[in-house]
Amino acid sequence: MGLSSRAGELPGIPNWVKSKLVRVLLVDDEPIARRVLREELELQPDVEIVGEADNGARAMVEIEALEPDVIFLDLQMPQMGGLEVIQRLHCGAHLPVIVVVTAYDQYAVKALDDGAIDYLLKPVAAPRLLRSLERARQLLSSRPEAAENLARLQELAGVPAAPAIRKIVGRLGDEYFLLNAGEVLAFQADGEIVWVITAKQRYQATQSLRKIEEKLNGTTFRRVHRNALVNVDHVRKMAALSSNRWLITLHNNQEFIVSKRLARNVRQILSW
Repeated sequence: MGLSSRAGELPGIPNWVKSKLVRVLLVDDEPIARRVLREELELQPDVEIVGEADNGARAMVEIEALEPDVIFLDLQMPQMGGLEVIQRLHCGAHLPVIVVVTAYDQYAVKALDDGAIDYLLKPVAAPRLLRSLERARQLLSSRPEAAENLARLQELAGVPAAPAIRKIVGRLGDEYFLLNAGEVLAFQADGEIVWVITAKQRYQATQSLRKIEEKLNGTTFRRVHRNALVNVDHVRKMAALSSNRWLITLHNNQEFIVSKRLARNVRQILSW
């Protein structure tokens, strides 16, 4: 049976202070572990504990209802573990920062270390908890960075043995979406803006084209122009325009004119 505990109104605190509060959800099947976190966090004047959950299924309900800013999430829980909760989260207008809490999952710890994701080892020490809270505050001040943080977590949560291709964060209006690399046809720079192009939508990237290329090194993405990367899995056809230029057409009929040298790189991957 799930557990939910919601904080009431905070008497005597002005509304402008309330708006700056960090809303925290505690998710752990151990009551003592939740109590330790609660007691330490309640000492922080800018923290409001909005709820608790004792399993992943209940956590999903609370996340949707409460829209917490920060989730302290245990990995090992009955019914639905922390990793499954992470996999089911979706980016949108409200992006939670997740701090993983674990007691003995050494693989997870190594993966989290490699991915530069914050985590707490049980028993949680107060100084370490406060450092995690401070890092969460910093992430909350940058929604693109919070989206990247969640993207890295979802990759790690879904990988049984080896790292997967990075999730792609795309912005559409005020919302941020996590896109699988396979659904991206191309990245195209237009001045300071980099567009993430899929078959159905165009999103604004949160990073420069150069950084995107570095993160996707060794994948199916190749530079075809100084302003464009294409996913060779989505190349529909190639045609020579001249001795030095080729025309590459993607599945969405978008076309790129590329040099003979860059076209050769694409052809080698496709074995054309």
